[in-house]
Amino acid sequence: MSTAATNNVPGITPHGGTLVDLLVPESQIYELKQNAVYYPSLTLTHRQLCDLELILNGGFSPLTQFMDKATYHSVVENMTLPHSDLLWPMPINLDVTKAKLDSLGLDPAAASWDKYIALRDEEHNLIAVMRVTEIYHPDREREAQAVLGTTNRLHPAVDFLIGHSGEFYIAGPLTGAQLPVHYDYTDIRRTPRQLRQIFHERGWTKIVAFQTRNPMHRAHRELTVRAAGVVEDGVPLKLLVHPVVGETKPGDVDYHTRVKCYKEIFKTYPEGIALLSLNPLAMRMGGPREALWHAILRKNFGCTHFIVGRDHAGPGDDQHGRPFYDPYAAQELAIAKQKELGVKILPFQMMVYLENKKIYCPTDEVPPGEPVANISGTKLRHLLRTGGEIPEWFTYPEVAKILRETYPPRDRQGFTVFFTGLSGSGKSTIANALNISLLEEGSRPVTLLDGDIVRTHLSSELGFSKEHRDINVKRIGYVASEITKARGIAICAPIGPYAETRKAVRQMIEGYGMGGFIEVYVSTPLEVCEKRDKKGLYVKARSGQLRGFTGIDDPYEAPEKPEITIDTSQFSVRQSLDLVLGFLKKEGYVVGK
Repeated sequence: MSTAATNNVPGITPHGGTLVDLLVPESQIYELKQNAVYYPSLTLTHRQLCDLELILNGGFSPLTQFMDKATYHSVVENMTLPHSDLLWPMPINLDVTKAKLDSLGLDPAAASWDKYIALRDEEHNLIAVMRVTEIYHPDREREAQAVLGTTNRLHPAVDFLIGHSGEFYIAGPLTGAQLPVHYDYTDIRRTPRQLRQIFHERGWTKIVAFQTRNPMHRAHRELTVRAAGVVEDGVPLKLLVHPVVGETKPGDVDYHTRVKCYKEIFKTYPEGIALLSLNPLAMRMGGPREALWHAILRKNFGCTHFIVGRDHAGPGDDQHGRPFYDPYAAQELAIAKQKELGVKILPFQMMVYLENKKIYCPTDEVPPGEPVANISGTKLRHLLRTGGEIPEWFTYPEVAKILRETYPPRDRQGFTVFFTGLSGSGKSTIANALNISLLEEGSRPVTLLDGDIVRTHLSSELGFSKEHRDINVKRIGYVASEITKARGIAICAPIGPYAETRKAVRQMIEGYGMGGFIEVYVSTPLEVCEKRDKKGLYVKARSGQLRGFTGIDDPYEAPEKPEITIDTSQFSVRQSLDLVLGFLKKEGYVVGK
């Protein structure tokens, strides 16, 4: 393991030998920005910005661009960069849609490409200029199977890759103008070069990195202190806690809350053994391959050792309750590839609490018959959402207090009630009744987002094509997600005919992990809806005067697992309202009388 200064940086040799730095000198920034004014612009997603930041600052060394086709195929199939045996497990691509290519003036069918585009953030800040030299169409099913080990859409990275990423990848040399702008925690956001310099100034030569996307609790603290207690060649390891604050799994605790928890728990570490620094990575939840990727990343940040725990970067269970990856598969692969990684792997068993001895220890050190306790990340998130008690043996009171401030009891959380059903099914009537009832209850602000009202005030320019209906429902979902995040109540009542769009709205709201989503399927039969038709819309649709009408010549995709189903041909408005209120009280969103 080489630790000589390389590329004017101290510490362990970066992956591939050189720490990449693609930012132009300050004297050239003005000219680069002036030239970029005349280039077509591509506004990057948050995920793409995370990847670009780590390419520009060297976190992804030796990568100097988003992957071209040859590199992509080599990584997907062999976990190596082309024309070398250098290990690289994860494809890093810039995905775009055909519509976006058209707007950039790029033809994927052209024989060759040589065009500059400006890569910008949502505020139109120039981050980098790309000279596009390649456009290719990936096999996303094959990528999912090879890299993630599955094509199951319940895996969040598979769902993104197959269902939401652009169908083309573009590549070409990058020239960096600036790193993405961050306004938060700037004192603990550090580039690889900055972190290496800190290690050098402190005299740290052997550093073990700890990766996390969750709040840290007593078990994590015990595990990391044990790792920092390892002595190698007479030198005790120092600890870098390097939590991910880019993208993680939907529903995870938000990183602002997590950073507060990290800062609080750092007060319990012995002085001089640990450093906290934030990592702008966008995780893929890729299990074994992702563990290798994380190790390479920390090597580039100057670490010589890397902790791989149980179920490292695992996305949870599939529809059958089985984990996507064996709990220790990541450890096994990382240890097998240790020489190629150039980083020493420290495998740790899961830490459990010995109830009688009131201490933590690894599962493989538990005495026979000793009672143990443990709370998984999934169980913790459930306790937070439902207002359950978090025991003091599990976490520090100060950390629990921070989590409770973000996750109050359910009767103080925001939530969205999303009514869906055919025109005339009774959605709006029940939604209005619920709106009045919750306003009377008075615990939180209530906003009614009825389909007709939204089309008047928010989507007046939209028609009724499938594309425009999707846009309308997603706009409703976005507004509802912001209301929910602010601990208000959103009541939505669009037709919402398409299952995939409703799923996207659910993900918008549940993805924050700070509120609930209740889908109410108003399943009133079509013939009843037609009889109730006050506007004559069904008559016009039947006669051909109105095209693309839901339930007549455009499909309505009924929800498969709604929280509530109501057929208003069988229930009165009062009875329907009582069904919804009863569910809300049973789940703790509303305090029952």
